[in-house]
Amino acid sequence: MRKLISTGSPFEKTAGYSRAVVQGEWCFVAGTTGYDYATMTMPESVEDQTRNCLATIGKALAQGGFSFADVVRAHYYITDQSYADIVFPILGETFGDIRPAATMIVCQLNKPEMKIEIEVTALRRPA
Repeated sequence: MRKLISTGSPFEKTAGYSRAVVQGEWCFVAGTTGYDYATMTMPESVEDQTRNCLATIGKALAQGGFSFADVVRAHYYITDQSYADIVFPILGETFGDIRPAATMIVCQLNKPEMKIEIEVTALRRPA
């Protein structure tokens, strides 16, 4: 069974994607930037953007019947190498005990105000 999960952002329809797709026991969460979807604003700091990414991902996982504990793979995209040391402790707050396989890449993102993007894959754990 396939379930599509949306944040309600009009960009999802424009770009033709879902915030997350649940397929069987898997949940694939799309690259998620630091927007606050309640206000459609982007905070200035990479710390706040990281926290917003994680909050949006957490909501998408929950809508699919998953939690952060189910995450088995994470990709982190940052726009400046200096952000790595800033975001590691924030990521550790969420993933420290879960310890998914993870990759961090320094790159450009779609808009200059975007400093981090996070995508995860989760596999439902046996009950």
